Amino acid sequence: MHKRNTLKLIAACALLAGTCATYAQDTIKIANIVELSGGGVVSGTNFRDGIKLAVGEINAAGGILGKKIVVTDMDTQTNPGVAKGLAQKAIDDGVFAIFGPVFSGSILVSMAETRKAEVPNWTGGEASAITAQGNPYIFRTSFGQSSSFPKITKYITGKYKTLAVIYQNNDFGKGGRDAIVKLLDGSPTKIVTEIATDQGQVDFSSAVVRAKAANPDAVFVYVTEEESARALREFKKQGFTKPLIGETTLTGQKVIELAGDSANGAFAHVGLTVDAPIPEMLAYKAKFYQAYKYISDHNGIKGYTGIYTMKAAIEKVGKVDRKAVAQAMHGLKLSAKKHPGIIMDVAFDNNGDLDRESFLVEVKNGRQEVVSLLPPINPIVEPVKK
Repeated sequence: MHKRNTLKLIAACALLAGTCATYAQDTIKIANIVELSGGGVVSGTNFRDGIKLAVGEINAAGGILGKKIVVTDMDTQTNPGVAKGLAQKAIDDGVFAIFGPVFSGSILVSMAETRKAEVPNWTGGEASAITAQGNPYIFRTSFGQSSSFPKITKYITGKYKTLAVIYQNNDFGKGGRDAIVKLLDGSPTKIVTEIATDQGQVDFSSAVVRAKAANPDAVFVYVTEEESARALREFKKQGFTKPLIGETTLTGQKVIELAGDSANGAFAHVGLTVDAPIPEMLAYKAKFYQAYKYISDHNGIKGYTGIYTMKAAIEKVGKVDRKAVAQAMHGLKLSAKKHPGIIMDVAFDNNGDLDRESFLVEVKNGRQEVVSLLPPINPIVEPVKK
C-alpha cells in the first residue's frame, strides 16, 4: 500500500511538473518588485509603468521568441524587509526574472535571494555597493554612483572652490557622499560642510541654515525625489541664490512638479531624461504620456529599457534560460538602431554596470533643458554578426 501511494505521488508530481513546464514554455514570467507605496512610490510607480509599456509593445509584436511576457506587480512598501520576502515569493512562483526594487537599500537586501536562486535581476538602484559584490545575476538599468559621480565632479571642480554637501543618511545617500568626498580629495574644490538628512524628512530648514552658514560657492544636494523638492523649496524660501547641484534625483520630473518655481536653476548630471534631444526618447515620452497621462521621469525609462535589454539578451542566446541570459548580459553591447526599445546605445560590463551617453541639465521654466551631452566612457559599438 505504501509503495502504491508513493508511485501515485510521483506520478502526480510528474504531471504537475509537466504542466508547469508547458506554462513556462508558452510564457516568460517576470516579477516587478517595486515601491508602490511609502516614500518611494514616485520612483516605483514610474518604473512599473515603464515596464508595462515595454511589455505591452513586445507582446503586441509577438513576444520574445514567440513567448508572451507575463508580469506580476509586488509592492515593497519602500521597506527592505518586505522586498526580501517578495523576492523569495517570486522565486517560489517560478519567475524567469525580477525587476526592482528601485531604492538601493531594498535591492541590497533582496538581491541576496535572487543570487541564491540564480534569477536575473534588473534594478534601478544607484548605490555603488549593488554591483561591487560580484553578483553575476544583478544588472543596472541606470548609472551607478561609480559611473555618474566622476562626470558631475568634473563639472564642479571646473567652476567652484568650495562646496557644501547635503546627503540622505541611507545606503543611497551615504554612497553618494562617499563618492564625491573621494573624488574631490586633492582637487581644487574643498568640501566645507557635510549635512546628513533622513529619508522621508519633511523639514529642511535646519539643513539649509547650516549650508548657508558655511558660505560655500555651491551646494551639492543628494537626496531622493520628494526630499529634493522639499529642499529646493526651503532654499528658495531662505533666499539662497548660489548654485544647487546634484544628480538625477535633484531634477527629476516629479521633483520639478512638486518644487514648482523653486526647481528653476537646479543643475544636475542625469543618465536619462525624457527631454533629451533624441528622437527615440521623445517618442517614448509621447507614448508614456498617452498611456498614463503623466510625464515619465528617469525611473520610467529605466523600467522600459530594462525590459528591452532582457529581450535582447534572451534573443542573443536563443532560449529562455536564466544562466545563459545572465552570462550574455556581461559584455553585452546594444545599439538603439538595431534595438529601438533600448532608446540609447548601451554596454554592460562584467559587474552588471552600464555605460552610455548622459546629460548635464538645468531646470528652466519648469522643465529639464539639456546643457551638454557627455559621451560614454568607452565607445559603444555592437559586434557585427558573421
